Amino acid sequence: MTENGTSGNAGRVEVPAAGGVVFRIRSGMPEVLLIYRKGVWDLPKGKKEDGEGYAMAAAREVAEETGSELPVIVRSLLETYHEYSMDEVDYIKNTRWYAMISRSNHFSPQLDEQIEKVCWIALDKAEKLVGFDNLRQVLADLRRLVRLD
Repeated sequence: MTENGTSGNAGRVEVPAAGGVVFRIRSGMPEVLLIYRKGVWDLPKGKKEDGEGYAMAAAREVAEETGSELPVIVRSLLETYHEYSMDEVDYIKNTRWYAMISRSNHFSPQLDEQIEKVCWIALDKAEKLVGFDNLRQVLADLRRLVRLD
């Protein structure tokens, strides 16, 4: 994969992306920050900009999509991949995930990205709410980090 996200393999365009799992512990139980977009509970994530590192991209995307300050990265989590087609072009998105702690107490959804809500949700419930299987894998990785598996 090249830095600009292009690839010569099988006509697919590779899209480098990064995302964050912002978490906190409340009353001994972990909570994660989810966004609600297009009828689906999701984690903040997005495309890496040219010249930007993955960790910085993840922090930037979390800040933009949740209307918060840049979070503090705790450590890297797993990577996920998914394929999609748009305008007759096939894409493969590689997302590197990071566990993070927020510096903010107030959040504001990025409305121009169709994000309607930003909410703290108990990890157990979040694992059931997220709309994609690969996000459940990311949350399971966070669970191992906070030693609740």
